[in-house]
Amino acid sequence: MAARLLFRAVIMGPPGSGKGTISDRIVKTFALQHLSSGDLLRLNIQKKTGFPRTVPQAKALDDAHQINSVIDLNVPFETIRQRLTARWIHPGSGRVYNTEFNPPKVLGIDDITGEPLIQREDDQPETVTKRLKGYEALTRPVLEYYRNKGVLETFSGTETNKIWPHVHAFLRTKLPDVSQE
Repeated sequence: MAARLLFRAVIMGPPGSGKGTISDRIVKTFALQHLSSGDLLRLNIQKKTGFPRTVPQAKALDDAHQINSVIDLNVPFETIRQRLTARWIHPGSGRVYNTEFNPPKVLGIDDITGEPLIQREDDQPETVTKRLKGYEALTRPVLEYYRNKGVLETFSGTETNKIWPHVHAFLRTKLPDVSQE
């Protein structure tokens, strides 16, 4: 049996920057497992146990596990604001629509069931602005911490499909590509 390579990467970026999409592509391309801190954060908020994204948390993570790389998705806040405020969800199925690039056939109505779509509270314009400002304030020191450790790689752009090839090329220097692309 061949030994499996252990590679730990943290993917950082503001809400709506494409972390989930990039993570899905990494999992498919490099056969890695994915844990979403956003999902963990929502679970901790629901349980009222909290989950700060701070330098002490980064240090605690370093104490527990060696982090090989931190991938920072640097997407302009205006791009993210437009992305998130255009997002609508069918609550029963979780189907996601975006009025800019994946609109429903009838505005506000799910294509399959005909039921109304909702906009999550955290996708409403005033909430998005607040979330982005909070992200900036909390994570700037965390990114600096990882930059000083020499593990931070920043990828900038406005579209996930344009950022992904650069992330892919970087990870190919670290991991074998197992996809059949």
